[in-house]
Amino acid sequence: MAHRIITQVVLVGGRVLGRAFAEAYKQASASSQYQRAQAKNGNGSASSSGRASITSGMTLDEACKILNVKPPAGGKADMEDVMERFKRLFDANEPKNGGSFYLQSKVLRARERIEAEVGPAVEKAEMEAETKAGWSPKIYKDDR
Repeated sequence: MAHRIITQVVLVGGRVLGRAFAEAYKQASASSQYQRAQAKNGNGSASSSGRASITSGMTLDEACKILNVKPPAGGKADMEDVMERFKRLFDANEPKNGGSFYLQSKVLRARERIEAEVGPAVEKAEMEAETKAGWSPKIYKDDR
């Protein structure tokens, strides 16, 4: 009689564990496919202001709300204002002065997210300005 009960407990426990592992595998597989699809789509380009970047996990809207700045329009933002607000909030949340490391980290991630959004547009503008100005190397003459 006891061996029957033990066998039944082992079989039921095995089924429960098997189902749990199968469900965990399905979830891990779906998560992996989602991340691959996001990476393939460009994971946070200028057209995806509502989606979170995979690296930072923060949307552009959330970053703008944290730093209390206007969202970048056409890839352009007032980076001086962003940096001024970043410095003020980062220093205000210094853990040595009784601030919160978590909030300080959020402020840093917000600045990085805005920079990631604005960065390609700034680089493109610099390249265009350099192309328009032309390349003029500095020539040094030796006066001997």
